[in-house]
Amino acid sequence: MQTRHWLALAWLPLLAVLLIPTLALTACGGGDSSDAVHETPDATAGSDEGEDASDAIAPIRSQGNGTPPAAAGTPGPVRFDLPASWQEHPPASSMRTAQALIPGPGGVAEMVVFYFGPGGGGGTEANLERWIGQMQVAEGIEPERGSFEVGDLQVTHVTVHGILLPSNMGTGPTEPQPNSMLLGAVVEGPGGPWFFKVTGPAATLEGERDTFLDMLKTVQPPA
Repeated sequence: MQTRHWLALAWLPLLAVLLIPTLALTACGGGDSSDAVHETPDATAGSDEGEDASDAIAPIRSQGNGTPPAAAGTPGPVRFDLPASWQEHPPASSMRTAQALIPGPGGVAEMVVFYFGPGGGGGTEANLERWIGQMQVAEGIEPERGSFEVGDLQVTHVTVHGILLPSNMGTGPTEPQPNSMLLGAVVEGPGGPWFFKVTGPAATLEGERDTFLDMLKTVQPPA
């Protein structure tokens, strides 16, 4: 029994020699090198740019009809010849670049030209559909569309008969207006688009539709 006890004690110095370096290595952070990788902070943590730096580059977005924004041009009001019988008035807001009253047998109609800057205001088809939606279309008279080119400009227009509905934007009638017409046109080109809108009594605008289209054939981009 004493011999076994002495042998057991004899192993203690050897075990101490083997264990001390291992304990020292662990205390100093040694061991598996993968621990150092996991402790490294994420370089993108808290970044406003997200996971991919390419997110900071905004994509070109559609204007509502799959058409990209208009090519760069001289921004500003489109030029055109106002019909002699139409009465020019100062624009009522900064979004309007021109405004006119149209006298006629059914009462006075109004024309407004809108401009929201190069590429602004939405796509052509979206605006035509929005204008049609502002009318309760007369039965048996479908909205009439057409288009033509004037130099480098593309003109797309629509004619709608029916009841002009009240507007929730504060710029239209407060009550439904029966026997009305809406003439609308989008002029696309460098620096555009520009939006022409005419509303009023059908008895007045029936005789002014061709005048409206002739006026659109005089449009020119900003100087």
